[in-house]
Formats: sequence, C-alpha cells, structure tokens
Amino acid sequence: MLKAVILIGGPQKGTRFRPLSFEVPKPLFPVAGVPMIQHHIEACAQVPGMQEILLIGFYQPDEALTQFLEAAQQEFNLPVRYLQEFAPLGTGGGLYHFRDQILAGGPEAFFVLNADVCSDFPLSAMLDAHRRQRHPFLLLGTTANRTQSLNYGCIVENPQTHEVLHYVEKPSTFISDIINCGIYLFSPEALTPLRDVFQRNQQERQLEDPPSLWPGAGTIRLEQDVFSALAGKGQIYVHITEGIWSQIKSAGSALYASRLYLGRYQVTHPERLAKHTPGGPRIRGNVYIHPTAKVAPSAVLGPNVSIGKGVTVGEGVRLRESIVLHGASLQEHTCVLHSIVGWGSTVGRWARVEGTPNDPNPNDPRARMDSESLFKDGKLLPAITILGCRVRIPAEVLILNSIVLPHKELSRSFTNQIIL
Repeated sequence: MLKAVILIGGPQKGTRFRPLSFEVPKPLFPVAGVPMIQHHIEACAQVPGMQEILLIGFYQPDEALTQFLEAAQQEFNLPVRYLQEFAPLGTGGGLYHFRDQILAGGPEAFFVLNADVCSDFPLSAMLDAHRRQRHPFLLLGTTANRTQSLNYGCIVENPQTHEVLHYVEKPSTFISDIINCGIYLFSPEALTPLRDVFQRNQQERQLEDPPSLWPGAGTIRLEQDVFSALAGKGQIYVHITEGIWSQIKSAGSALYASRLYLGRYQVTHPERLAKHTPGGPRIRGNVYIHPTAKVAPSAVLGPNVSIGKGVTVGEGVRLRESIVLHGASLQEHTCVLHSIVGWGSTVGRWARVEGTPNDPNPNDPRARMDSESLFKDGKLLPAITILGCRVRIPAEVLILNSIVLPHKELSRSFTNQIIL
C-alpha cells in the first residue's frame, strides 16, 4: 500500500506568479490545459498500489479547490483529500502535523511532491529503487550546470551506492551539479527525524523569555532541518533522472512547463493534442484546444499553445508559445507571442501582444530555467507579457514585455511596463 502527499503551499507563497495567482490558487493554474497539480495526481494514480492522495497547504478550501478535488476523485477513482495547515508550516511541518493521516492504514511508503515542479514523475522507478535498497529518504535528483546549480538544493552522492553524503540548500559556491527535484519517497520511519526537529524547536521556544506562542514553532524545513543534518549518515539516498524537469516559480516558467508537458502529451495523452483537420485552424507543433473553445479556420496556432475553456479565437489570429485562459477573446488578426492572456480578457483587432522568452540555453543540455527577477536597476526586465483577468486591449495596439494587472482597459501601446 502506498500514499502520496502533494505540498501546495499557500497564498503567502508564489508572489512571483502574480498577477495570475490573484484569481486562482497557483496549484490550480492551467498548464498544458489542466491544473498544475493534475499532472502530479495523474502520475501518482498510475503507480500500482496507490491508495490515497493528500494535498497539504495553507489555502482556504474555496469553491475552485473543492470542485477540483471532487473531479479528481471521480476521474482517478482514488480518495483525494485536502488537509489545511493551521499556519504555514514549511515543507516538513505539514508532514509531521498530519502524520496520523499519512500513516493511517499502514502504507509501505509515501511519495512527497512539491506542487510547483514540472516533471515526467518517474515514481515507479523511484519505488523500484526504494525496494531494492530500503532507507528512510529517497530524493529525486537531476543535473544542472555549475552556475545554475547555486539556485537549488545541491546533492553530493556516493556514485556507487547513491547515498547522499552532503546536502546544501542554495549554496554560495559550487558544491555539485546534482540538484534536488522536490520529489521524494519516504518510509514511515522518515517521520522520526521530523519529530526530533519539532521537539527541538519547541524546546527552543520554551527557553525564550517570555516563551513564544508563535504558531510557526511547528515549522520544519525538509531541506535545511532534515536533509542537511542527515546527509552522510546512511539515511538519505538519491535517484537520478534524465527526464524532463523544471520549477514553476513564475509566469515565464509556467509557459516553459506548458511546452514540456505538451511535448510529453505525444506519449502520454495524444488525445489532448489538436490535429490539423480540413476546415479547421492550421496547427503547427503541439497545441491544446479545450473542446468548448471556438477557433476560426484561418487562425494559425502553435507551436506550444494552450487554449482554455470558452475561448474565442477570431479570423487570421496568430498564436505561438502562449497560454490563453478561459473566457478570453482574441479578435480578428490578433498576434499573440510568448504571452499569457488572462481570464475573460479581450485583445482587439490587429493588436499585437508579445513577450520575450526566457528559455534555458538550448546548447547546454544541463541548463535550467533561470530564477527570473522582474527588475534590475529600477527597470522592468524583458520577459513574457502577462494580461491579468478581464483586461481589454483595443484594436491596433502593441503590448510588449509588459504586465497588465486585472480589470484594466488600455487606450495606447506599452513597452516594458507594469500597468497598474
């Protein structure tokens, strides 16, 4: 018997994802046509012996989250439950707080997945590795180049046994080109070190004068409090993957993740990819079109385009490397490149909405998405263009490398601007 836990964070996180996270919890943002965490749930549901999937986070259980959970349970025929933290408890605090729920039924092991990663989720391979060599912690790792590895948790392994000998979260100097993917397989005894950290934190709070009542005393950081402390003690091992992997920290990285998932649909979900048909729009590369979307036959879509529920795409529209969210309208001869068009937004006739891609270096097989900063020297850096919810772009206007906050109606062109 197996279980899976997906750590979805809370509204205080994901600030780099704004303004998109203003309208929907980040884990429910559509990537390649489905909510971000549906990719995780699909992967977990395919593992033989999976009995339950738990979501842990600090979001209020609103209507969107409730509807998603109900739909996921019906689609995958598995219990999918949300456990809300009483306060943000870090990557390990929620696991310890809900340990009784996780261990109920006596699972052999449980997967732990961060919601903000894109991957092909080699969970069955991780399970095979765990069963060959049982230890409390198995981490999924991949490689990055020397410079970009400093942005991740770095792992030094024994190349023969794959034991983690040293772990440093975002080191200041080069440690290793093996990085932590944020996907784990834990044995039940992995919760014992979390208990030790919790008890130590509580003791430290009691020694304060006066004793702290701050609820964050239950905060446990898996990476710093557990992995770094236990590395080299025979408890943590790593499984290296050569499959797709990327973080989803910003809107630009969501666009890149959409490209990776759309490409993977060729193998996993070919039915989700649009096909070029007589009398239909011209399809170039991998494109997802929701069944309720209306797309004019003269439109040209792709590569790497995702069109959401109820979207209208007019005659002569050109779409490339973009996500169009539900209810949006692209009027005749619109051109949208490297952009995300928000829910219910309208782009007028002959308007052009364009961003600048921030893709990994295609000539470096170990390159990863850079951690984008929006500003440098007080100026907005070129990046993908984001139109927030219910933005109206008039005809014949150019929006380039800009972020438009929700409910704005523009009257002129903008370049490298945040439009409040």
